[in-house]
Amino acid sequence: MDVIIENLPLYWEGFLRTLFLSVVSGVIALVLGTLLAAARVSPVAALRGFSTVYVEILRNTPLTIAFFFAAIVLPRLGVQFAQFEVAAIIALSTYTAAFIAEAVRSGVNSVPVGQAEAARSIGMNFGQVLNLIILPQALRTVIPPLINILIALVKNSSVAGAFFVLELFGYGRQLANANGDQVITVLLGTAFFYLLLTVPLGILASTVERKVAIAR
Repeated sequence: MDVIIENLPLYWEGFLRTLFLSVVSGVIALVLGTLLAAARVSPVAALRGFSTVYVEILRNTPLTIAFFFAAIVLPRLGVQFAQFEVAAIIALSTYTAAFIAEAVRSGVNSVPVGQAEAARSIGMNFGQVLNLIILPQALRTVIPPLINILIALVKNSSVAGAFFVLELFGYGRQLANANGDQVITVLLGTAFFYLLLTVPLGILASTVERKVAIAR
């Protein structure tokens, strides 16, 4: 345990950076994913087509490709980042948004069609029906799966360590290389700090799921 105690400042710095990446990427992904889900059920064919292509491509490609594109391809195309964290946030948020879009779309599909038809019959347009009738009900039912997606986002942030971002996994790898005789202890310490993020989210998902079930 000495290697963990001696390097607690590094673990803590990595924990805070992972937390920062997860929170910022999660917020962006939630907004982008909801917009993509709205486009997926939009009456405009172009929006439906764009959203479908985006979601299918991102959901069926490895996260590493998204990181490679954000960290290496974009700078070669002239998009420069002051810090690698920005590229990591772009990769994580755009990738996670595809999964959030599918979760929200499933929630939208669970809302009875009659409610949308009733809203349109009293003169509401598509935006009003979606924002006032459909999405509030849809988001309530998909909160547990959305939290699970955010848990996956926290774990996926470890990929940033391979792209010059010193988050929790990145520091763990450095410590493992510097303490070759205590690799298991170092990795256990890294796993512990990841659990500090994911376990509370898991408990929150279970609590929300129970409350939603009772409300039904």
